[in-house]
Amino acid sequence: MANAWASGTLVAIVAGVVGFFVVVRGSSFAAHAIPNGAFAGAAGAYWLGLNTLLGLGLFAALAAIGIGALGARSRRDVATALGLVMMLALGALFLSLSGGYEPEVYSLLFGEILGVSTTELLPVALVSLASMAVVLLLYRPLLLSSTLPDVAEARGVGPRRMEIAFLLVVAAATTVTLPVVGALLIFSLMIGPPAAARAFVDRPGPAIALSVVLAVLTAWAAIVSSYQTNWPVGFYVGVYSALCFAVGRVWLALGRQRARRAPAAAVSAGAGAGAGAG
Repeated sequence: MANAWASGTLVAIVAGVVGFFVVVRGSSFAAHAIPNGAFAGAAGAYWLGLNTLLGLGLFAALAAIGIGALGARSRRDVATALGLVMMLALGALFLSLSGGYEPEVYSLLFGEILGVSTTELLPVALVSLASMAVVLLLYRPLLLSSTLPDVAEARGVGPRRMEIAFLLVVAAATTVTLPVVGALLIFSLMIGPPAAARAFVDRPGPAIALSVVLAVLTAWAAIVSSYQTNWPVGFYVGVYSALCFAVGRVWLALGRQRARRAPAAAVSAGAGAGAGAG
């Protein structure tokens, strides 16, 4: 359980920070495709008798470079879809060659945070620190290219280079979080809490901080629920992430209603004051 809390917290922090830029850049599809590509690499490494973490990292990087290099910003969904199909096909092949769904492969699909060993914590921590360092290094150009891509390009920030660099960060985050959350639900932790944070806060810094807080709370709640019910932790991560997103959308809807009512109330007050003066 101590390892579960430590790894879950690290994973949530990385997912909260990286996920903010995933949401801002509209890269949710890529954040879903890269873990599936990484899973294919892990399945291939398992079939060859190699360390699955190496397969995870290699295929996640290949998927990130392929999506970033082959897809222009306006047509990135095509390259992402083709890459996803190819990786899923390879994953199916490697699974069939390995002779079945072994427990380790199953954990890569659905996550097994309660089975994280002490020796796995150090790689998780190192990759987490590396991902955070790259995001900190690229923060300004990454934020500019995410919010104002035309201005960023005019200032010399290459959109394709920045896209590849960012997707490599997503690949690193995928490598560290895949064994904990699972390939099928990892992107939910990168989408739900960050999207909810953007609904509550407009400024980037506070939004990233809130995204991390919501992601950590989601991971902690998922760990507790999984321990109490013996259900997969990935299931609870997906459910709680979706709840975060739903709460954020409700908050936005209420905010729009308040914004619409404010001018009407002001007009009514002005009319009343005019009538009183007359």
